[in-house]
Amino acid sequence: MAENVFSSFNISGQGMSVQRMRLTATANNIANVNTTAGVDGKPYQRQVVVVRAIPDSPFEDALSDQIAMNRTSDDHAPNANPTSYPPDNNVLRARTAKDQTPPRIVYDPNHPDANEEGYVEYPNINVVTEMVEMITAQRGFEANTGAFEAAKNVARYSLEI
Repeated sequence: MAENVFSSFNISGQGMSVQRMRLTATANNIANVNTTAGVDGKPYQRQVVVVRAIPDSPFEDALSDQIAMNRTSDDHAPNANPTSYPPDNNVLRARTAKDQTPPRIVYDPNHPDANEEGYVEYPNINVVTEMVEMITAQRGFEANTGAFEAAKNVARYSLEI
């Protein structure tokens, strides 16, 4: 039981870390929406968080067991798994990547970063899209917090039995 509760804490913590990464990337994107020249002289490139499940993790195994309904008897608890979990318990791999979409071209001959024809390259960032991304990351963080609280309550109430 203890392994399952602590692994639940770890999985929720990983989910919160991913959502924090998404919030950070979104905040950077909004802050640099008008950055036409970075250190390399090019416009800022939008950051996106890429998340992948780690194959053969205990979470993936338990999920596939639940989906397939692999049980020896309908009376058995579907979530009981006597195997031990690996020490790191990582189920997600996340990284921040640069969006490779081309920049927006705006005609502004008075801008200091304008080219010979008077066009300026702005980052291809839509503030509305970034706000939606921020709200979904916030909701995802709240969902992981709720799952963490539920696991904490299960652990607390099981100690009272």
